[in-house]
Amino acid sequence: MQALSPAPISAPISLLEKTPGILELLLRDVPKETMVWRPASDRWSIAEVLAHLVMIEQLYNGRTRRIAMENDPALPKSVQPPESEKPKTAREYLEEFVALRRAFVVFLHSIPSTAAGRTGQHAELGGITLSQLLHELANHDLGHLRQIAELYRAHVFYPHAGPFKKYSHPKP
Repeated sequence: MQALSPAPISAPISLLEKTPGILELLLRDVPKETMVWRPASDRWSIAEVLAHLVMIEQLYNGRTRRIAMENDPALPKSVQPPESEKPKTAREYLEEFVALRRAFVVFLHSIPSTAAGRTGQHAELGGITLSQLLHELANHDLGHLRQIAELYRAHVFYPHAGPFKKYSHPKP
């Protein structure tokens, strides 16, 4: 069976490049109480989503660099970092994510498109291509952008929509 050609990496890189600006615009004037609001005890706040994005950014940055620069490297599975003594604010997490992502995008633009098929060995998933990794990260970004928008929507706008509530049902 012939292996499929990997999807081009230009589309995920384009989305990954947009995410910091989208988050900055969306969250620019969001009140602190909205950033830390949790819709339920088992759901994340915007601040917690941003903390997660920082952790994932560091993980995927490292995996991407290894696949781009090493020959079929072993990629350990993700491990939750220990709880820090003092959590950062949502704004601090956002600033950290934006800085990390913008630096990562500079690196991504240095990778030739022919690297899309380079592989790494994921501890749980087996062989993965650089293309698959970057497509998953773009997919991950969109999922959390939606989650952040739903949290914002549910906390700030939906409660004050009066009879218009019947037209929408946020799912934060």
